[in-house]
Amino acid sequence: MSVPVGNPRPDDEIERVLVVAAHPDDIDFGAAGTVATWTKAGLEVHYCLVTDGQAGGFEPDRDRAEMPAVRRAEQTAAAEHVGVRDLHFLGYIDGRVEPTPELVRDLVRVIRQVRPHRLVGQSPERFWSRLQVSHPDHLATGEATVRAFYPAAGNPFAFPELDEQAWDVGELWMMEHPERNHYVDVTDTVDQKLAALMSHQSQHPDPDNLPTMIRQWLRENAAEAGLPANHYAEPFTVIRLP
Repeated sequence: MSVPVGNPRPDDEIERVLVVAAHPDDIDFGAAGTVATWTKAGLEVHYCLVTDGQAGGFEPDRDRAEMPAVRRAEQTAAAEHVGVRDLHFLGYIDGRVEPTPELVRDLVRVIRQVRPHRLVGQSPERFWSRLQVSHPDHLATGEATVRAFYPAAGNPFAFPELDEQAWDVGELWMMEHPERNHYVDVTDTVDQKLAALMSHQSQHPDPDNLPTMIRQWLRENAAEAGLPANHYAEPFTVIRLP
């Protein structure tokens, strides 16, 4: 399937952004540098985390009952590094996410509460050459986010049990999609992205090498985007409704 050419609205026409992801740290790997550019420009950004990441981590001696609170705290700290203070936690179980009507409804509720002009989510399509970004929870969350984006959030007759008024977002940005059509230069915010990632202390078995890996990946993205040497970029697929 061909992907439409990315043509997002200029950032100065955007007031609010909602970013949806399956697990704490997903946003920081995929979009934290971009989020930091938006908050620096005065955009209001909200996060919505579907699960608390209960199945994550590399500490065999940790009490697993602690993980939801640990990961919420880590995500909250990470968000502060990129200027985000509004977080919505849905509390689904890590590893068991499906694009159910209940999840779509819960995402529609958050969209209608936040009333964003831009929605950022994960791809519902498996990225075979980078399979680690296509965790089943990512795919399920991506599918539910797309369903919430269109048609549910803007349809006043969808989920009539919700009190919030219908809201058309108009613009969807997908992280981790196999085909990219838009890149954001994050050269000026790469240090904030790395600080956000390092906030997820429970998730990094080799934290010393993480910044090198991330910088290399971001440089490769910048090269694909045609940016000058020593620049960093994050890739997206942007879909706009007519």
